[in-house]
Amino acid sequence: MPGRGRPRVFHAVVVIFLEFFAWGLLTTPMLTVLHETFPQHTFLMNGLVQGVKGFLSFLSAPLIGALSDIWGRKSFLLLTVFFTCAPIPFMRISPWWYFALISVSGIFAVTFSVIFAYVADITEEHERSTAYGLVSATFAASLVTSPAIGAFLSARYGDSLVVLVATVIAVLDIAFVFFLVPESLPNKTRLTSWGLPLTWEQADPFSSLRRVGKDSTVLLICVTVFLSYLPEAGQYSSFFLYLRQVIEFSPEAIAAFIAMVGILSIIAQTLLFSLLMRTIGKKNTVLLGLGFQILQLAWYGFGSEPWMMWAAGTIAAMSSITFPAVSALVSHSASPDQQGVAQGMVTGIRGLCNGLGPALYGFIFFLFNVELIELQPLERPRPEKAVVPGPPFLFGACAVLLALLVAIFIPDRRPSPDTAAAGSAHKPGAMATAQSPAQATPTSDAEDIEPLLQDSSM
Repeated sequence: MPGRGRPRVFHAVVVIFLEFFAWGLLTTPMLTVLHETFPQHTFLMNGLVQGVKGFLSFLSAPLIGALSDIWGRKSFLLLTVFFTCAPIPFMRISPWWYFALISVSGIFAVTFSVIFAYVADITEEHERSTAYGLVSATFAASLVTSPAIGAFLSARYGDSLVVLVATVIAVLDIAFVFFLVPESLPNKTRLTSWGLPLTWEQADPFSSLRRVGKDSTVLLICVTVFLSYLPEAGQYSSFFLYLRQVIEFSPEAIAAFIAMVGILSIIAQTLLFSLLMRTIGKKNTVLLGLGFQILQLAWYGFGSEPWMMWAAGTIAAMSSITFPAVSALVSHSASPDQQGVAQGMVTGIRGLCNGLGPALYGFIFFLFNVELIELQPLERPRPEKAVVPGPPFLFGACAVLLALLVAIFIPDRRPSPDTAAAGSAHKPGAMATAQSPAQATPTSDAEDIEPLLQDSSM
C-alpha cells in the first residue's frame, strides 16, 4: 500500500487526532440520540452498549496484535480506523443500527493498541515515555475544540450536518492512513507470505491474564491498573450524560468543560509529565497521578453544583499523567527479555476494564435510579440523592484508593540480569501474545515491546 517517507510519531499523532476529533464532534448529538432511543434506563443501556464494545475489543486485541506483528502495522491501522469510525453515519440513518454497530465495532476498535505498537517500532527506549505522553496528549487535544464545534453546528444547523462533518473527517483519517502513513515494522521481522500459522496462545485474550501471578512485580502493576482503570473506563462512558442529567450542564457548558480538561491534560501530559519523570521518577509519578484520580472521583461523586465539576475537572486533567507513567514503569520494571510479556498482561487487564467498567457504572446508576430525563428542576426525583449525587464515582474513588495502596509496593528498580535470566529459564514459552514466531530471534528494543493500550476505544 502507498506510504511516503520514514515512519514518525507524527503519523501516529495525526491518526489519533482525526479519529477522536470526529467522535468529539458527536458529543451533543450522541446525548440526544441516546435519550431518544433509550428513554428508559438510559445510563444502563449506554453502559451495556459500551461494555459489549469494550469486551469485544479485549477479546480481539491479542489476535490483531499478533497479526500486526506478522503482516505489519499499517494494514491493521487501516482496519481499526475504518471499523471504529464505521458507525458514525448511521447515527442519522438508523439509531438502532448505530448502537448495534458501535457494539460490534469493538472487534476492531483497538486503534490505540496498534498506534502504540507503531510508536514502539520507531522509538528507542529513552524516547518512549515522551512519545507515549505525546500520543496521550493528542487524544486530549482532539477533544479541546471538537465538542464545542459540534454543539455550535448542532444548535445552528442541526445534528445531520454534525454527523456529515464527522463522517468526512473519518474518511480523511482513513485516506491519510492509506496514502501517507508508512509501514513501521521492519521488513526483516514481517512475514512475506500468508502461510505462517498463528497459535492459540497468540490469539487467546486470557493467556496473558493467566501469567499475571507468575511475577510479583507484574502482578502488582496489573492489580493497580485494574483497580484504577475500571472506574476510568466507566467514567468515560457515562460522564457527559451525568453532567447533563444530574448537574444540569447545557450542551455548550459540556463542550467548554471538555475543552478546559483537554487543554489542561495536554499541559499535564507533556510539560508536567516530563518534569515529574525527571524529578520524582516513574513510580512516584504513578502514585501522584492515582492521588489526583482519587480526589477527582470523590469530587465527582459528592459534587452537586456546576462549580464543583469545573474544579474537579482541573484535578482530572492532572490525573491524566497516570497511564503514560504506568506505561513507562512497566517498561522499566520488566527485564529486557520479558518486556512483551509484561506489556501484554497490562494490555489485557485494561481491555477487560473497557468491557466491565461501562457496564458496571451503568448498573450502579440504574440501582440508584439515576435516569436521563427532561431536565425540569421541579420534577427532580428523590432529593436525598444530593448527599451522593454520583454513586459510581464514589465507588471508583474507593477502587483507586486500593490501587494506590497496591502501587506503593511496586519495586522501584528493574530486576538484575541474573534474576531476569533465572526467571526466563522457568518461562520458556513466555512471549507477548502479540509476538509472532518470526520475532523469537533477538531484535532491537523497539521491536520487542508491544506498548500499553492507552484508553480507549471509541
